Amino acid sequence: MAQEPQPLSKLVTFSTAGLGGVLGWICVHPFNTLAIRMNLLKMSRDGPSPSFFTFTKQVVAEEGVLTLYSGLSAGITRQIFYATSRFGLFEVFRDTMAKYRETDLVSRLATGCLSGAAAAFISCPAEVSLVRISNDKALPVESRRNYKSVFDAAVRIAKTEGIATFWRGSAPFVNRAMLVGATQVGTYDQFKEMYANAGVPKGIPNVFCASMTAGLIYSLITMPFEAVKNRMAFQTPGPNGELMYKTTLQSMKRIIQTEGFLSFYSGYLAYYGRCG
Repeated sequence: MAQEPQPLSKLVTFSTAGLGGVLGWICVHPFNTLAIRMNLLKMSRDGPSPSFFTFTKQVVAEEGVLTLYSGLSAGITRQIFYATSRFGLFEVFRDTMAKYRETDLVSRLATGCLSGAAAAFISCPAEVSLVRISNDKALPVESRRNYKSVFDAAVRIAKTEGIATFWRGSAPFVNRAMLVGATQVGTYDQFKEMYANAGVPKGIPNVFCASMTAGLIYSLITMPFEAVKNRMAFQTPGPNGELMYKTTLQSMKRIIQTEGFLSFYSGYLAYYGRCG
């Protein structure tokens, strides 16, 4: 009788999750840079937002293609914490819950939301650094922070603005991560089955189609939270010492009133490129 394969150790589970997250991030980082910069355009100038292709062409022409990798060190640091925690904790929570109840859709949704929320909170300092470095070149020269690396950003933020700044925007980031966990769990397997029934071959073609479709669904749902997170993380206090964006709901209300609902989706194609 064949022996059942031994479960992977926690070290292997977390390590492979982190490594996969880092390698994937290196591929999608340019999309993330463009998504952040397009999403934050309204903070620095008025007028209609350019298309994804027009904006990309303009940025590359003015700053060079390597500017798309601004903040890569922060992105990798973010993935080390976020991907490692999210996928590693998902398996830990799932296996723990399986001791008390059958693993079904409800338990997967619960563990997906919980692991996503924990990972987002843990990685928020790297996320704040990533947003700031990615959009720094969009500012006027005299207003740029000119962070040299994620470590330089971390030290300067802690010294000048305080440790609490690292969790500015943590609420929408956690909300977004929970929605990602829930929608991925609820749609990915369903789309794999749907494409298999439609004749899409198993393996990479099926996984690619299911991933891109699930990414479409959760990017549409989570983009408003991504937009609020970006603004809360990037902002600095005004002359009166007050922050423009204070909470998730207050920020959403302000953006809708001053810019319109569709402003949440500035940079959507780039964001979808990252999510898919």
